[in-house]
Amino acid sequence: MSKKSKVEEMETELNDSQTIESPELNDEHRDPESVMEESEISVEDKLREDLGKEKDKFLRLFAEFENFKKRTSKERIDLFKTAGQEVIVSLLPVMDDFDRALKEISKSEDKELFKGVELISNKFKETLKGKGLEQVEVEEGDVFDAEVHEAITQIPAPNKKMKGKIIDVVEKGFKLGDRIIRHPKVVVGN
Repeated sequence: MSKKSKVEEMETELNDSQTIESPELNDEHRDPESVMEESEISVEDKLREDLGKEKDKFLRLFAEFENFKKRTSKERIDLFKTAGQEVIVSLLPVMDDFDRALKEISKSEDKELFKGVELISNKFKETLKGKGLEQVEVEEGDVFDAEVHEAITQIPAPNKKMKGKIIDVVEKGFKLGDRIIRHPKVVVGN
């Protein structure tokens, strides 16, 4: 082949490659409506995707806010329940003194004095009970529980059945709501 024919052949190939255009690459030769629909669809899809993301953000933020409200509400309720705990704990020795006084006055012959002190003691206990104070029930012979009871001493058990059980209650225990504010002090059989 001659040089001229090779050049002509190459020019023909070049011209052919320029005239063959893919519809995706060149929008000039495509139908304008189809190009517009495609761009609208892509814009619409993009807007839908953005809307979905914003909905997701909103739902997460709303859930987080609801959890915050529940948490703070629970904390506030707990605070109100135990707000007077310090005062009530400081009044427990007074209640113990009332019990000791009633025990001693009952030995005397003055029944009027006993009834008067008993009325005051009952009113005092009912007032504290109204604030949520409850006595932790402990009886002799109950099984010792380290989470509930406070062992102040251990003594030899009078019999084998009393091993690991409460022999005597030295000081009453109390709880405020579900929380023990003073553990009952007990003597345990060993």
